[in-house]
Amino acid sequence: MTYIDVASFAQSWGLIYFMLIFLAVCVYALWPSNKDKFDHAANLPFDDEDA
Repeated sequence: MTYIDVASFAQSWGLIYFMLIFLAVCVYALWPSNKDKFDHAANLPFDDEDA
């Protein structure tokens, strides 16, 4: 196995690997049951606990 073979294998499977990770993150972020968690996290800076 030459360097070119290893590099092309890593490039093609690395692309597939990172695409799958990207899709998993998008599915997690857009999953309807996670909306409440993200809305709560988005409003944390506006919570006034000093009052």
